[in-house]
Amino acid sequence: MPRPLDGITVVTLEHAIAAPFCTRQLADLGARVIKVERPGSGDFARAYDQRVKGLASHFVWTNRSKESLSLDLKHPQAVDVLSRLLEGADVLVQNLAPGAAARLGLGFEALHARHPRLIVCDISGYGDDPATPGPYRDKKAYDLLIQSESGFLSVTGSPDAPAKAGCSIADIAAGMHAHSAILAALLQRSRTGRGSRIDVSMLECMVEWMSYPLYYAYEGADPPPRAGAAHATIYPYGPFLAGDGKTVMLGLQNEREWRRFCVEVLRRPEWAEDPRFASNTSRVAHRELLAGLIAQCFDALSADEVVRRLEQAQIANAHVNDMHDVWRHPQLQARGRWTEVDTEMGPVPALLPPGKSEAYAPRMDPVPALGAHSEAILRELGWSADGIGQLRRSGAI
Repeated sequence: MPRPLDGITVVTLEHAIAAPFCTRQLADLGARVIKVERPGSGDFARAYDQRVKGLASHFVWTNRSKESLSLDLKHPQAVDVLSRLLEGADVLVQNLAPGAAARLGLGFEALHARHPRLIVCDISGYGDDPATPGPYRDKKAYDLLIQSESGFLSVTGSPDAPAKAGCSIADIAAGMHAHSAILAALLQRSRTGRGSRIDVSMLECMVEWMSYPLYYAYEGADPPPRAGAAHATIYPYGPFLAGDGKTVMLGLQNEREWRRFCVEVLRRPEWAEDPRFASNTSRVAHRELLAGLIAQCFDALSADEVVRRLEQAQIANAHVNDMHDVWRHPQLQARGRWTEVDTEMGPVPALLPPGKSEAYAPRMDPVPALGAHSEAILRELGWSADGIGQLRRSGAI
């Protein structure tokens, strides 16, 4: 069945995670994504590691279903290639250094005059709008640095030390917001006939995701403390050790659940009426005392026994899985959420995109080798075999 973005062409000047994750999601929806890469080395994320049959884990994750065109953007002949490429494009995505695209003649103002229907999405660390550059516009912005600037590290980790997220959360946030903004721009263009510019800032995306702790600290109030894997402002909510040394994750959301937890799990119904624990605010205030009491109850139980009691009481709980457990997760298996995509090193497993639709199947095409589609794309744009050979000899591709 047709996919939502069938017939849409995206040209992307991308590296690392934020822009590639955005455009991979567009490819999932059927868009043709042409990834322009530096000849010889390509997207530097290709060299992050060799964990997936010799390929980089980040690259395999964010680059399936794309076509790779090797092109030196600074080569004199690259201008002609890009010009012809953009004539048939609907969207240009780039996360080059701030101002770099404009210096290459790829700023929105210059492009809009020649391609009025083209949507241009610029992804940067701190925002790249010339009208509002801000003092941080030209700062380097890696994922960990944005986690720090956005305040994420201030509420993540243990009381003794902050901790970064275990995945590239700032890049992922930017990629998600860029993806949804491009979909909105395509819808807008269908009504107005005009392309538009999208300016995505990693900092702004992360601050949006930090809105709960921001509001919690409103008007100078104390911010949420760092609480490890526990919830900073709801208790009990987090990891608890059972008597067999295994950890159980559980969470309570309301007073009905607190009462059931006391009666059916802890089997200490009197604690449900204890004024020290009568509300979430009181339980947070007496967190250390309550943690000790829960630990005493769980010390006599195995993790499996704790989970059984939690299930019977309809209290939310979860396993503390590692990556090997997630590969084998029974829920993902039962829902048929794994498929395979091809790579230059052979097929690898891939999770189907979240948001399962009954209307279409997501595109799950190969992860491209560097420059794998260069000749085919150039022939499509009108270059002859001799012309392609000349581009190759000159180092343009």
